[in-house]
Amino acid sequence: MTVLPVTALVVAKAPVPGLAKTRLAASIGATAAADIAAAALLDTLEAVASAPVERRVVAMTGDLNCASRGDEIRRSLADFTVLAQRGADFAERLANAHADASTGIPVLQIGMDTPQVSAELLAGCGRNLIGTDAVLGLAEDGGWWVLGVSRPSMADCLRTVPMSRPDTGAMTLAALRSDGVDVAMVDMLADFDTLDDVGVVRRECLPHSRFARATEAVRA
Repeated sequence: MTVLPVTALVVAKAPVPGLAKTRLAASIGATAAADIAAAALLDTLEAVASAPVERRVVAMTGDLNCASRGDEIRRSLADFTVLAQRGADFAERLANAHADASTGIPVLQIGMDTPQVSAELLAGCGRNLIGTDAVLGLAEDGGWWVLGVSRPSMADCLRTVPMSRPDTGAMTLAALRSDGVDVAMVDMLADFDTLDDVGVVRRECLPHSRFARATEAVRA
């Protein structure tokens, strides 16, 4: 498979019990929620490591020393350039991550809430990005799961977009277009934040995936 001149960027949070997936933790407990978050991150890193991209970067926040499966995550990160997130809020950290990861080639950014993502899907997004200013994939909850930009300045509009709302995806698209950015839409995916989301995402994962195994006992 041809290597794409794209940087794949994962914005991630160490899955520390009590700090990771707090909405899910309210239903199943902090340790179980952190274990599921760790599985999701590991599946995501595996997909990105297999994607035909030129560079792989993780913008990380949190302490892996206290995280579920921290040693396993560290081993997976050996295939990535790891940067510290910076910024006062999530929107600012996203925009800064795009800037920090950029080396002059397009940046395709995802999070760790869509463990069903595959190398093939990322490759398709990367190919679309090479032909346009930006790509955006909406999430079923109204947010978005992937944003690719050909120049990091295009992600600056995120600083003004309210995050974690049912209209975050629509507002992100509007902000990009307001700045004159040509946006190609890619596949919509489900992501997970609550117990109700877990089964939906599990059905989109391979049965042998870490996320599927970690959530076998979880029922909404």
